[in-house]
Amino acid sequence: MQTILVVDDEADIAASMQERLTMEGYHVLTASDGRKGLRVYHEQLVDLVITDVLMPEIDGLEVVRTLRRLGTAIPIIAMSGGGDRDLDFLIEATEFGATRTLAKPFRLEELVGMVHDLLDSIPHQVL
Repeated sequence: MQTILVVDDEADIAASMQERLTMEGYHVLTASDGRKGLRVYHEQLVDLVITDVLMPEIDGLEVVRTLRRLGTAIPIIAMSGGGDRDLDFLIEATEFGATRTLAKPFRLEELVGMVHDLLDSIPHQVL
């Protein structure tokens, strides 16, 4: 089973993503800010990271930058609200190494499709 780490300070959004991705057969871990997300990443084997950009402690841009500095090639989806400045953050996230970006609000089906696209090429681990 592939593992996804969702990093978002909005508990309702994180819970919705966790529930939907779990229904799709993924194991989903959550963290409420970038600092906690990076800690979970170091403690667990993760196949994909979904991170909000604007968060307390460590923001999503720093999460992306830190993961890429570590040399990880795992897919990262960065997401942010739909305002003009938030779209600038998504462009920055791509420049820092995010694989894909997603503007909030989004349909969960859009997220699921993106996750499937990114993870279908990664072989499933057999436990």
